Amino acid sequence: QVQLVESGGGLVQPGGSLRLSCAVSGRFLSVDTMNWYRQAPGKQRELVGGISSGGSTNYADSVKGRFTISRDNDKNTVYLEMNSLKPEDTAVYLCNVYVLRGWNRRDVYWGHGTKVTVSS
Repeated sequence: QVQLVESGGGLVQPGGSLRLSCAVSGRFLSVDTMNWYRQAPGKQRELVGGISSGGSTNYADSVKGRFTISRDNDKNTVYLEMNSLKPEDTAVYLCNVYVLRGWNRRDVYWGHGTKVTVSS
């Protein structure tokens, strides 16, 4: 099975920065779109942003201008650089990827999440 491992979460003060990583491992032909979601307690899971195989990105309005998504295809890894963090950014951040596992097979996988806490 394809596995996703997130890392980089932790405690940071408002205005600080964090960089999250999500590494994809397993057997597959290629990794397609890679996304970051987040879910705060009592709130619905929301899409933070994503990046296509060609490098095109999109972001939620709430993070646009503060967060940057990038990917390293050689390492099968997607990154989420978070700057100017706010308390409302506190959430479990989840990596979501679409993987081509066969000629006619495109599967979606989720990581277990990494917790980000923004607090003074």
